[in-house]
Amino acid sequence: MDLKKVIEERESCRNFDPDRRIPQQILQEIAEAGRVAPSAGNLQPWKFLFISSSELLRKVKNSYGSRWVDNAPHFLIVVGNRSSAWVRSDGYNSLETDLTIAMDHMILAAESLSVGTCWIAAFDDAKLRKALNLNEEDEVFAITPLGYLPAEREKKANKIRKPLKEIAFFI
Repeated sequence: MDLKKVIEERESCRNFDPDRRIPQQILQEIAEAGRVAPSAGNLQPWKFLFISSSELLRKVKNSYGSRWVDNAPHFLIVVGNRSSAWVRSDGYNSLETDLTIAMDHMILAAESLSVGTCWIAAFDDAKLRKALNLNEEDEVFAITPLGYLPAEREKKANKIRKPLKEIAFFI
């Protein structure tokens, strides 16, 4: 799929076919897109957790307050380590930037493979950390369900965005 088309057609999906699991090869392609993402100083301060087991999926889904995630057959959890990220001379830590780039790469890769996603930051960190048995240095940055759209659902294709002339300035 053409990158421009992937970017234009990607939208948040909140309904998945619970009976259609994503093949391991496709999950690995999505992970590879995150692996090759750039990071400050090439330090790669991340882990990508692909959750597919029923028991762990239930725990991950319970860390989010809305039940629309219940039909997602997989979840991707992006975790980072702040002490492993690049730090600028004024103290700025690049962790969030690095993880954002990796997450976006994986979400766009998922779109190109017809896998739906929805970036979620509104999760219960304590519940999720406990479910994943994370150590103190691991920070959960974002999560997304992964799944195929139900056969009867079509994409909305009605993105409302500001005109380019309002947001881009060529100086």
